[in-house]
Amino acid sequence: MPYRAFVVDKRGDEFTAGIRTLDESQLPPGDVTIRVQWSSVNYKDGLASIPDGRVVRTYPMVPGVDLAGVVIESADPRFRPGDGVVVIGYDLGVAHPGGFAELARVPGDWVVHLPEGLTAKEAMALGTAGFTAALSIEALEQHGLRPENGPVIVTGATGGVGSIAVAMLAKRGYTVAASTGKASEHAYLRELGASEILSREEVSAPSNRPLESERWAGAVDPVGGDTTAYLLRTMKYGASIAISGLTGGRELHTTVIPFILRAVNLLGIESVWCPRETRIRVWQRCATDLKPPKLLESIAHETDLEGLPQVLSAILKGQVRGRTLVRLAGDDL
Repeated sequence: MPYRAFVVDKRGDEFTAGIRTLDESQLPPGDVTIRVQWSSVNYKDGLASIPDGRVVRTYPMVPGVDLAGVVIESADPRFRPGDGVVVIGYDLGVAHPGGFAELARVPGDWVVHLPEGLTAKEAMALGTAGFTAALSIEALEQHGLRPENGPVIVTGATGGVGSIAVAMLAKRGYTVAASTGKASEHAYLRELGASEILSREEVSAPSNRPLESERWAGAVDPVGGDTTAYLLRTMKYGASIAISGLTGGRELHTTVIPFILRAVNLLGIESVWCPRETRIRVWQRCATDLKPPKLLESIAHETDLEGLPQVLSAILKGQVRGRTLVRLAGDDL
């Protein structure tokens, strides 16, 4: 069976990226074969689309670290033809052909049933970014965060993780502050539920002070770098920061003072190799109490394989707001 895919290839100094027609016989080994309905674009996919992105481990490769669709064949008794499923993370799109294709074959342990309350399209409007936002909020709540504790700040708030975190937190009843470097996006962030907006400059300014006024009851931080240092100085006593990214830099210049005088917690959030039982639980929350209202209307945009190069380029430049869906078979199966 022929199928279309967006393929990147590197042979010596020559790098190519574009749509190819492949045959089902070219699919990798795996337990579950999926007709992909939707995928989505993440920053990691942008890196996979350039010759020096350093995320693809073997060529040729079909990028796409997220996919959702319908099982068409399964050697794993947990899944049957016709089941709606979602796959994110693991080696998908970097060492194992990923979601930017009409067909995919993956190990059964990577696959999660699409929970009731989510369509395949909605699952990809969340994708790795939304799953990471949900993991972040769950970790903060496990460490005592409650709406009555005070405001929660979300950094990089117009990006995938940030946009969805703002909407999820607002739905849960939190007072949400959002930081962004895009002055043109304030109305968008308020629509998602932010009640206060801070500039990128304010939350990344260097300081010689180890502590500043206590301000935040929690933080979702996909930015890192100087922004994380600012958060550590301004968290309330016993508050936590859920950190999941490094768009602001991988180095952290801070002191131990926030940890030992204010009992601040820095929580690492990782979604690629997240345990299966956690995936199932958090996807259930994404379909229920953490499902953002107007997810498709407010946060998601849509493209197809032909439109991928433009979106992949834009996400690397920080020009993508919210989440971009990639339509493969769509909802027409």
